Amino acid sequence: MNALHRCQWAQHDPIMQNYHDCEWGVPVRDNRALWEKLILDGFQAGLSWRTILLKRDSFREAFEGFVPEHIAEYDEADIERLLGNAAIVRSRIKIRAAIQNAKAYLEMQRHGEDFSTFVWKMVDDQPLKGDGTGSATRSVIGDHLSKELKNRGFSFVGPVIVHAWLQATGVINDHEAQCFLRDVITADGD
Repeated sequence: MNALHRCQWAQHDPIMQNYHDCEWGVPVRDNRALWEKLILDGFQAGLSWRTILLKRDSFREAFEGFVPEHIAEYDEADIERLLGNAAIVRSRIKIRAAIQNAKAYLEMQRHGEDFSTFVWKMVDDQPLKGDGTGSATRSVIGDHLSKELKNRGFSFVGPVIVHAWLQATGVINDHEAQCFLRDVITADGD
């Protein structure tokens, strides 16, 4: 597997290689899985994705499996509990954003708006193909979706975070031009 050409960021670290080969850029259409990845991308802001990967299981435990119905009910005691958990990223603003985003996600559901459909309709239900350079940190679709999420009550979903989330969830296929997965993911669509 190491002889395969991967995106530059995944060429030398086995943890990042595995994430790249098995998850990154694979289209995600499950509502809750899309939402979880958005929350984790928010926690990643200012840090390496490797840090989040190493803490992902701890995040899932601390946030009760990322069940939005549970997180939406979190109060100050829960925030303090999470701030005391050294196994996750302890940021009050990011924890509050996760709670707010659970509420926004559930509000969309209450209004009959399916989260996955909302995201994927922005790209006509097909992954957008990036330019192949692997260098983009923003996109037109990321900017637009960031605004739409904020309009629905989400927080800590700026254009850079949203673009990274769209890459991670395969909404944008941003594998580098020479990466062995670029055409596979584009051909599969799912």
